[in-house]
Amino acid sequence: MAIISASILHDFLECPHRVTMDALGAARLKDPVSPFMQLLWDQGTSVEKQCVESLGTPFLDLSPLRGEQKEVQTRSAIQRGEALIYGGRLSDAELLGEPDLLRREGTGYVAIDIKSGPAELPGSDDDAEAKPKKAYGVQLALYTDLLERAGASSGRYGYIRDVHGKEVRYEFDAPLGPRSASIAIAYRELKAAAARALDRESATRPALSAACRLCVWKSNCLRELRAEGDLTLLPRVGRAKRDALVGAFPTVEWLASADLSRYAKSKKPPFPGISAPMLVRLQVRARLAVATNPAPFFREAVQLPTNPHEVFFDIEDDPMRGLVYLHGFVVRTHGDPSDERLVSVFAEHATEQGERDAFAAAWSFLSRHADHIVYYYSKHERTKYRALQAKYPRVCSAADVEALFSPRRSYDLYDDAVAKSEWPTLDWSIKSLATFLGFRWRDSDPSGAASIEWFDHWVRTHDAATKQRILDYNEDDCRAMRVLLDAMRSMPQNPG
Repeated sequence: MAIISASILHDFLECPHRVTMDALGAARLKDPVSPFMQLLWDQGTSVEKQCVESLGTPFLDLSPLRGEQKEVQTRSAIQRGEALIYGGRLSDAELLGEPDLLRREGTGYVAIDIKSGPAELPGSDDDAEAKPKKAYGVQLALYTDLLERAGASSGRYGYIRDVHGKEVRYEFDAPLGPRSASIAIAYRELKAAAARALDRESATRPALSAACRLCVWKSNCLRELRAEGDLTLLPRVGRAKRDALVGAFPTVEWLASADLSRYAKSKKPPFPGISAPMLVRLQVRARLAVATNPAPFFREAVQLPTNPHEVFFDIEDDPMRGLVYLHGFVVRTHGDPSDERLVSVFAEHATEQGERDAFAAAWSFLSRHADHIVYYYSKHERTKYRALQAKYPRVCSAADVEALFSPRRSYDLYDDAVAKSEWPTLDWSIKSLATFLGFRWRDSDPSGAASIEWFDHWVRTHDAATKQRILDYNEDDCRAMRVLLDAMRSMPQNPG
């Protein structure tokens, strides 16, 4: 029988096949661990250490112990009624848990996990209230399950202490959201599914998704997906849609050649979560994927800006430090690439003052180019500028930021154009689209995650070559947007 740990639940929630491969896959098939992933692990360790050092309360430290010795000492400490236990361990025939902290509350104990990210998901436009994170909740639920089995639980709740030192209570029987089950139900279902997979009672399948980017099994899974013609090779077809469609359309080639007329007049979605129009759209993507010389096109009318004065804008930010450290601008006039110039505003100090100074300089640049159209890719820049304005209100007003990102002044290449088009690529990221168009980044590892790792290295070393690597990467991102815009100007449009 498989033993389920908190890390298994976390990974299974993100990608069930990852858990199967970790348990049963051959080590030789793994990709190297990325420097960014190593940074995340190191950051988690650092945050945990800082949190424990700042507790201000005496605690029993069991973190140096391992295995059975740690378990024996944890159970002994619980029996003695220790007020706070750090680095404990509990297990039984089914579960294994190593909560960061166990705190005595009332007549029992409650688990506390230390995380290097925020404790909650931010509220949405429809519901401003912050929500617990499912991945955090199911891990706390496992620790509490073990405490209950040991007769030492304070109740059906736990706590997350996050990177900001905030402690948030997670109630296991409360809904995760307006239309979501509780943490307790999610935990029970996830635990059972993971156990079935590890006991080989059910099989998992790879699926291409955002979770693949930093996974050590990415190359192996991608080879398998391509060999099978898996439907998740199509943009916006994740595991759930694939599993709904695969019975009728086993492969991309099958979907590309299928007769969909039987679904055309269906009043109900012919497949769970997939309407008849969406099915037709997915077939278009499948046909692009199998075409010999595929060409992207707009599936609806798109009006691209005609302003001859252009700014291509991209930022780099470090979510672990909570800092925006680079604002990059490529300026062009009358569509002439030879007339392009780069403006990079770098935070020379990894502090709030450094971030504020860079934001002020970037805002000054944008203000001086008020007659230029500003191009960006997706809502990330707008979200971060709203946050920067709230953090540094003397730089500009909230109305100023909204005016910058209004249709009159700026254009979101992703939401306003790419989202209304079709491409023969695995996804619609700027990396995939610009690469398809022939653009090449100068760096061998171009990604936002890599840039964060480079910035961390620069903060520790102030190495000039590392800083230049960040600047070059950001410049290439800006120029990639220019390549994409120019290509879209001549793309065919098929409204209707």
